[in-house]
Amino acid sequence: MAVVKLSPCFKDYLWGGTRLRDEFGKNCSLDRIAESWELACHKDGNCTVAGGEYDGMTLEQYINAKGRQVMGTSCEHDKVLPLLVKLIDAKSNLSVQVHPDDEYAMRTEGEPGKTEMWYVIDCARGAELIYGFKEKVTSEQFAKMIKDNTLLEYVNRVRVKKGDVFFIPSGTLHAIGKGILIAEIQQNSNTTYRVYDYGRVGADGKPRELHINKAIDVTNTRPAAIPQIPQVEKHQGYCCTLLAQCKYFTAVKYDVASQAELDIDHRSFAHLMVIDGQGEIDGSAGKKGDSFFIDASSGSVKINGRCSFILSRKL
Repeated sequence: MAVVKLSPCFKDYLWGGTRLRDEFGKNCSLDRIAESWELACHKDGNCTVAGGEYDGMTLEQYINAKGRQVMGTSCEHDKVLPLLVKLIDAKSNLSVQVHPDDEYAMRTEGEPGKTEMWYVIDCARGAELIYGFKEKVTSEQFAKMIKDNTLLEYVNRVRVKKGDVFFIPSGTLHAIGKGILIAEIQQNSNTTYRVYDYGRVGADGKPRELHINKAIDVTNTRPAAIPQIPQVEKHQGYCCTLLAQCKYFTAVKYDVASQAELDIDHRSFAHLMVIDGQGEIDGSAGKKGDSFFIDASSGSVKINGRCSFILSRKL
């Protein structure tokens, strides 16, 4: 068995806030923390191991040192760790954007596409996000909306509450709204095509780049699927809720009242991210904001305490 604690990397995008520092204890010198990459093995950001024999190694170095078997048999064809997990603090609206599928992304960007899911950890009263279109439109109509600056009249705005779950396949137009704190589980990709950005400018004083032609190429212009209400399974000492399951990842939320036991088999590594409370993960202290990488084939992993966490795997 191998369970190692991770230190995240951070992004200070202009829409970010300070909740990840103030409420999740993130130790970072940036004035704002828009994103905390809790599981990351990407050219744009890498987690590091915190403590133990491999202390200070990047996650990529850890995997190389121990061997690719720690990723699991379901990852045998993946060149890199296939998942990226984030905490996102949207103090302001994110841009309206879309992500390509694998074929388009590999052809144009040289990395996988991006299917993702959101779990709303917390949100301000009245907070909302953008999730697809209100009704079906054509690509030509989509292009005209962008040109005429009328896109926001046609998008599907969804009022959110704590605990909501959204599955966002590649090609889905979307945007996280201000006042929302989200856990995001996604493919290991950082390719984003911005469509609309509220006229904001970057640090250089210039409007941030938009990617209109690529976005039109990849956007699914049908309304997004209605989010499903996850079903809770009750067990002795804990409850669990399947948040999302697709060919890229499986995400399950655990609410532990006293104790729980995980079975991490040969198929996949696991990432455990504590989003509330505190406890012991295989004997190591874990509190709100902590993340752990668990090797494939680790077998039984015990969690004791009172906490909530999201477990992500490729199953």
